[in-house]
Amino acid sequence: MKSEFLKPKTTSLPSAADEAESPKIDERRDSRLLAMPHLGHAASSADPRLESLAREMLIELGEDPEREGLIRTPHRVAKSLRFLTSGSEKEPADVLNGALFDADEYSEMVLVKEIEFYSLCEHHLLPFFGTVSVAYLPGGKVVGLSKIPRLVDLFARRLQLQERLTKQIAGSLQQLLEPRGVAVTATAFHLCMAMRGVAKQQSVTTTRAFTGEFLSNPQLRKEFLDEAGRDSDGGK
Repeated sequence: MKSEFLKPKTTSLPSAADEAESPKIDERRDSRLLAMPHLGHAASSADPRLESLAREMLIELGEDPEREGLIRTPHRVAKSLRFLTSGSEKEPADVLNGALFDADEYSEMVLVKEIEFYSLCEHHLLPFFGTVSVAYLPGGKVVGLSKIPRLVDLFARRLQLQERLTKQIAGSLQQLLEPRGVAVTATAFHLCMAMRGVAKQQSVTTTRAFTGEFLSNPQLRKEFLDEAGRDSDGGK
């Protein structure tokens, strides 16, 4: 149902005096809309402050937050942003602890590749997304394979830079797993470059991070990059 503040006060044609007063009426209406809680949802809102900010943003953009397509938008935006930044509420140890296992008999590279991720650029709050490949050289322990994609999600679900994301994945694995080395490569498509600014729709960005033996051994680093770039069917 439309707010009473958005309904015309009369069906008669406005007089010259009415037209002179209309800017003041509009100003009062806008100020009341900004202060007005989200009709029908305020009592059950789990995130009233963020919903209120989303509603104010709609008004600043010249939209009517009470029209049919936008009535639930502040709630959806708040819920979406909380999910997309939920990685800030956790630490890497929360993901990996309990899934580290002794494996003295295995010392070769462990590679989990083409892990999909979705993140928000901290500069424009626009998405960037792509894949990450992660490898490590066990130093006596291995980690449950599903924990590596979970670690990627933890860092991706923050306001991020791709460069920082890549370093954080490598650094946290190195610190918690204590392997002989970690290698990470990420390739992503940034909507802040495609939708605005330079508007380059075909550009992708690749970042890399290495620790330990991957950093000191060029041949090992090449082996990782070759395997990470190889198609799953064995081709290039």
